[in-house]
Amino acid sequence: MVYTTEVDDKFMAKETNVINGGLFKKQKDEAVIIVITVGSIDDKLKKIKSAGGKVVMEKQPVGDMGFYAKFKDTEGNVIGVWENPKK
Repeated sequence: MVYTTEVDDKFMAKETNVINGGLFKKQKDEAVIIVITVGSIDDKLKKIKSAGGKVVMEKQPVGDMGFYAKFKDTEGNVIGVWENPKK
């Protein structure tokens, strides 16, 4: 994990509007993936599907830090979506 600000015991940023994240070894034939924080992954994936996008990784928990999914837009770009846990 990479931190640009102080985190709590669940590794969540104590401040808003900061960037923390992880660096992972690139997988074969994998491009850089931009990740966007959304209020509800379920709602966004429904909208993405109805607009012609395809889900390439369903919503899954990432420890107790939040949820992650990936989709492919109509131009073939893979984009990640992140949902913070409800407090």
